[in-house]
Amino acid sequence: MKVSNVLGKRTTRDILVIATAAALVLAFVVALPQPAQADQVTPPSVPANLQAPEGNKVFLMGHATGTQNYICLPAGSGFGWTFFGPQATLFNEANEQSITHFLSPNPLESNTPRATWQHSKDTSSVWAVAIGSSTDPNFVASGAIPWLLLEVVGSQAGPTGGVRLVGTTYIQRVNTTGGVAPSIGCAGINDVGKRALVPYTADYFLYR
Repeated sequence: MKVSNVLGKRTTRDILVIATAAALVLAFVVALPQPAQADQVTPPSVPANLQAPEGNKVFLMGHATGTQNYICLPAGSGFGWTFFGPQATLFNEANEQSITHFLSPNPLESNTPRATWQHSKDTSSVWAVAIGSSTDPNFVASGAIPWLLLEVVGSQAGPTGGVRLVGTTYIQRVNTTGGVAPSIGCAGINDVGKRALVPYTADYFLYR
């Protein structure tokens, strides 16, 4: 009986020690800074004409690195660089690829070519058209393409049912660098058809 009582006391004591340790670990974990939720994104400060309409909430942000693409075409009585689409990859705060950005036909507008954002994991897509632009020097860096507000004009779930981008209503392009069309290289008939892929960066904020 004495041996049994000793074992019983030790078992109780061991349980109390383990429970106390577990409580301390849990308290420590709870006290650690928690990662921001994916939908907790702070909207950027933008010129008044680029603000998303009231009722729309930002839910996703990506930092884009890529090119703004131009082609030399006849323009009026001369020639000029004509924008024909972006090509960029967007990265999240963990520097992981999140979205690809390019020009593609919008099936909801009889395949009209539109700027496109496609989620890198579930391949849901949205198409958008610019409805606001700003080169305000209080916001836009010198030598950078304008900041934009774009309205979504089409969306589509991914082939396996992904809907991460479905429901997007507006997109802001802000914090731009580079991307401006060249000032030379498109001056005559022999230049027609030439392409210029101009590096740029930007932040895109998606609303729904």
